[in-house]
Amino acid sequence: MVEKAIPADVARMSFEEALAELEGIVRQLEAGTGKLDDAIKAYERGAVLKRHCESKLQEAQARVEKVVLGPDGPAGTDPMDID
Repeated sequence: MVEKAIPADVARMSFEEALAELEGIVRQLEAGTGKLDDAIKAYERGAVLKRHCESKLQEAQARVEKVVLGPDGPAGTDPMDID
C-alpha cells in the first residue's frame, strides 16, 4: 500500500491540534451517527492525523537526548532510551 503525502493543513498542525481532531473523529465514529460516506471520509482523515501524530512523536523522541560522560572526561550526548 502506497501512503499518500500528508495534506498541508495537517502538516501545519501541532501534535496537540492533530490529536484533538483525531479524538473528535474517534468519538464521532464511535457514536455511529451520520452517513456512511461521511464516516469513510472521517476515517480517512483520522488515518492521516494518526500518521502525522506518530511522525511528530518520532521527531520528539529523536530530539530527546541524555548527557553522558565520555571516556576522557568530556561530556557528550546519546539518544535517550525512552522505551
